[in-house]
Amino acid sequence: MKLKEHETGLAVGAMMAVVHTVWAALVWLNVAQPFLDWIFTIHSLANPNFVLPFNLAASLTLVGTTFVIGYAFGLVFANIWNRVAKK
Repeated sequence: MKLKEHETGLAVGAMMAVVHTVWAALVWLNVAQPFLDWIFTIHSLANPNFVLPFNLAASLTLVGTTFVIGYAFGLVFANIWNRVAKK
């Protein structure tokens, strides 16, 4: 099965952007710190990090950057898949 590179990039980029949009929303709603503490706890770790106050510019940068990185990963993955996978 051949993957379409552009569409795969868009799908992976969109998924990464959605995940980070949810994170930004958790920060905005002031529930990110308890969530992060819980995640560390269920992994039997102490959380050395703290969540900063919500910053719209930083959140938009986060979502945009993760979309671009996700798009690049999806594009590279599809390219490698198309070269390696048997037709």
